[in-house]
Amino acid sequence: MNGIVLDTPYLDTDADQLAFTLGHPARRALAERTLTVGGVDVRLRLLGASHQVFAGPVRETVACLPGSARGLPESAARDFAGRRYSFGARTSTLDPAAFGAEVARIRERADAHPRALYGLFPGSADAVTALTVDTDGSALTWRTWHTYPGSRRIVATRSRLEAR
Repeated sequence: MNGIVLDTPYLDTDADQLAFTLGHPARRALAERTLTVGGVDVRLRLLGASHQVFAGPVRETVACLPGSARGLPESAARDFAGRRYSFGARTSTLDPAAFGAEVARIRERADAHPRALYGLFPGSADAVTALTVDTDGSALTWRTWHTYPGSRRIVATRSRLEAR
């Protein structure tokens, strides 16, 4: 099992409060997993209802960041020392039954994945932050999910780091 019950209560935040940054310094993590995937050192970091992924030269943060512009881009790209990084985000609002089913699917996927980390908040089984990382030989890809039971919204991100 890759899930960790976090030692912090769930705070009713929402998808609209998230910001996306690259290069943000490490924040205090509630949980972290360090892996080497495709020859690249990767740190999956849970920051509550947000995350950081450090992969090679990339320091991706999706979090509630005071002073940062709120909202996630549908897509973003940047070059890093001979590598191309791309990011995409999508937010879905679901009815109650579909939301619960999708959260269960996210948890099952993260549990079965060999390179995953996800956090569960005490007292709110549908409040989950999950991360997975994969390689297809030439690139790293990671996916994240942030679930918000109060609004039944799910933020899904997908990032890719590949040699140019």
